[in-house]
Amino acid sequence: MFSRSNLKKMNSKEVKGNWKVQKGKLKQKFSTLTDNDLMFEEGKKEEMLGKLQIKLGKTKEELQKILNSL
Repeated sequence: MFSRSNLKKMNSKEVKGNWKVQKGKLKQKFSTLTDNDLMFEEGKKEEMLGKLQIKLGKTKEELQKILNSL
């Protein structure tokens, strides 16, 4: 997704904008994902990623590769 150093450099508006783009790409790639699955809340990134792993049947590493390729 976003590296910590990149997140620190970006303001919250930029992060939200980039997440909207990534969210759209994820929904195109995995039609089973819903807006609820991809709801990004500050401080709950790991929880969201865990839910995505379960829903998609992917390991943490596989999911990270998918997110990095978007």
